[in-house]
Amino acid sequence: MAGTSLLALIDDIASLLDDVALMTKTAAKKTVGVLGDDLALNAQQVAGVRAERELPVVWAVARGSLFNKAILVPLALLISAFLPWAITPLLMVGGLYLCFEGAEKLAHRFLHRADETHEDETQAPDLDPAVMEKEKIKGAIRTDFVLSTEIIVIALGYVADKAMLTQIATLIAIALLMTVGVYGLVAVIVKLDDLGLYLYGLGNRLARSVGKVLLLAAPKLMKFLTIAGTVAMFMVGGGILSHGIPALHHWAEALSAIPLGATLLDTGAGLVAGFLVLGVVQGVQRLRRKAG
Repeated sequence: MAGTSLLALIDDIASLLDDVALMTKTAAKKTVGVLGDDLALNAQQVAGVRAERELPVVWAVARGSLFNKAILVPLALLISAFLPWAITPLLMVGGLYLCFEGAEKLAHRFLHRADETHEDETQAPDLDPAVMEKEKIKGAIRTDFVLSTEIIVIALGYVADKAMLTQIATLIAIALLMTVGVYGLVAVIVKLDDLGLYLYGLGNRLARSVGKVLLLAAPKLMKFLTIAGTVAMFMVGGGILSHGIPALHHWAEALSAIPLGATLLDTGAGLVAGFLVLGVVQGVQRLRRKAG
């Protein structure tokens, strides 16, 4: 009797693990697009950090990402169970925030370039690297929260009809898999130049050749990821808005037959939304300064 119960328990556990593995695989495929954007954004956030602090910064952001997901997984399950209507509005707010961040980066880069150049030439302020590092970590964790929300919600959509235990186990597996995948790759990317320098210093001709290629490629890759990260903010944020606004969703479906049609629509919607929010934020800030 006890042996039969034990075998039944083992069979139930095996079935649960099979379900979790299958659901995790399916959800991972559906969230791989967000994974690419997450990788680009986080590699961009680490750009500019001192070489000896790159891995500590990546580790700090990875810990923050795990903390984000530790909040998001139970929250997503609770909202799905009791307030399913709130998922789309919350995602829309997150999408607007990503678009706003992208617009702020572009405005800072292009609209204030002349002012910053003049300021650098006249004042050349010496910024505290520790303060800059903390700000980068905070910014990366805030951005990760939005992308992690999208990952968790997408994954939840594919396990919503499963048993609660399967839902919990699948979301935890996705959260861990995505965090390790993204920040493991970010760590490799930011240390490519160090690896290239090490290989170049070896006596082997092949190693020196590979090292030279890595040394030449690393800064170009980081520059590309910086650009891709900003574009990803508009693409992901605009994509969230397009799915939440019926008219945009209809246009996206109509353009899906054209190569990159829906992607361009999402990116364009993200640009417009980002600069609209930026304009509102700057207007409110001006009013506060005048009132003060």
